[in-house]
Formats: sequence, C-alpha cells, structure tokens
Amino acid sequence: MIEARHLRVLRTVAATGSYSAAARALGCTQPAVSQQMKALEASAGTPLIVRSGREMRLTQAGDVLVRHATGILAGLTAAEEEIAAIVGLRAGRVRLTSFPSGSSTLVPTALAALRAAHPGTRVSLVEAEPPRSAALLRDGECEVALAFRYGGSAAEAEWDGLVVRPLLVDRLVGLVPEGHPLADAASAGLGDLAGEPWIAGCPRCREQLVDACARAGFTPRIDFATDDHPAVIGLVAAGLGVAVLPELALRSVRTEGVRTLALEPSVEREVVALTLPDLAQVPAVAATLDQLVLAAAR
Repeated sequence: MIEARHLRVLRTVAATGSYSAAARALGCTQPAVSQQMKALEASAGTPLIVRSGREMRLTQAGDVLVRHATGILAGLTAAEEEIAAIVGLRAGRVRLTSFPSGSSTLVPTALAALRAAHPGTRVSLVEAEPPRSAALLRDGECEVALAFRYGGSAAEAEWDGLVVRPLLVDRLVGLVPEGHPLADAASAGLGDLAGEPWIAGCPRCREQLVDACARAGFTPRIDFATDDHPAVIGLVAAGLGVAVLPELALRSVRTEGVRTLALEPSVEREVVALTLPDLAQVPAVAATLDQLVLAAAR
C-alpha cells in the first residue's frame, strides 16, 4: 500500500533533484529519505528513481506517481482541513428525528442554542413517532432521535444497544370541555371519565390510553383518533369527547374551550434523545444531545 508520507518524499526528491536536498527541505536526515524511498519502491513494485552519475531522474513509473501525487496530497490536505472543521464544530451535519410535541417545544430551543454556539453545524429535522424514530436511527437515516415510552411499556427492547440521554418525565393530563361536570375539578381518575366518548392520539398513545383505562376498569369508546394536538383540543372544546395529552404537547397549543385535569394516579412517559454508540463520539452529535438536555431542563 502506498502511503501519503512516502508520496510527499517522492515529490520533494523530484522537485529538489537529490536525497540530501530533499532531506533539508523536509527537515529530516538523508538516510531517512533514502529509507522511505526504498519503502515506496517496494510498495510500487518497481524502481521510481535511477541514478546517472551524480544526477537522479525519475523512471516512467516515478513520473506517473509524481503526477498523481499532487492531486492525491491536495485531496488529503483538503480532507484533513474538513475533518478538523468538523472536530472543531466549525462544520458538520446532524439529521434529527422527533415526535411532534418534541419538535414544537424541545427542538427549537435546542437548535437555536446550537446554531448560536456553532453556526457552521447544520441540523435537519424530520418527524416520526416511536418506534419509527428508533428504527430510522438504526437504519442510518438520522444521527439523533427523540423518542418516548410509557412506564411498563413493552417497548424497552427498542432502545437496546443505543445511547439513551434522558430529557424529562412528561405527565399526561386529562382534557374536558368547558361546562363538563368535572371542568372545575383539580384532578380526576380515568374511571371518572369511563362513560365519555374519547379522542385518542398516535398509535402508541392510543395503546397506552387503552391500557390505562383497562387498569381503571373500563374500555374507552374511542370516537376520534388524530396525531394532531390542536385537532384534539378542537374536538374536546367542541364537546365531542374527552382526551388525555402529555403536558409537553400543551406547551405549544392554544387551549381555549378546554379544562385540564391532573390524573390520579398519574400517568407518565419518559422522553429521551437516542443515538448510536459510535455517533455519540461525533462532536456535532454530542453538542446536539447536550443542547437537547439543556432545553429540557428549562
């Protein structure tokens, strides 16, 4: 295998015309230059320089290698500079996947802080609910994924082998329309809403709702299902049913026409940022994770 350091020596020997002059230009000894040239000729499998009296000249193979060495070394220099920029967070790219309530709350704060600190780092965003978000990460479609799971969820295996950065514990709250008998209550149990029509959210949230209601002794009658949180609010405000939403989802939507109830016993979900172990060492990915943690702490 031809090494870049040997190419640099060859190019210098060709430019200066001798091993001793090349040694002076490279800041090393003449035997060191001679040794590296022998190693390069062994890798090439043919002589690259021949002596004619006190003069040295390139063989045909040597001439070919010198011509290619300029482009190769220039490319390596450019690659080294680009890598240095990435390591120094003067450049880099992070593809982020998030569920909608994370996209509207945690992500804007985190990315604004990241851009202010490292303006050369570019971050793109696509939305996906878990378990799809973790699958995208494993498939190489993103570098960081925001995800959540509920206590006692069977989804724990989804995070096996991933780096998990805890962000927050998000409580679910009940939503009832104004004028509902429980509208002025501070809290309620799910069983108090057993006879109501329900508005459910994403598939995982809907599964959690059914499980929580089963523990409360009933099966909810789900009349509407939507992943859109403003739509949930609108349906509840119109008196078409009741719902539960994470507190995180309520941070970025208007709640006119509905009242919120603390659920007893509480229902919580764990919100995290995920990445792969090797990606966690990439500076731009590590910086993105750090900013997500700080955003969640605000």
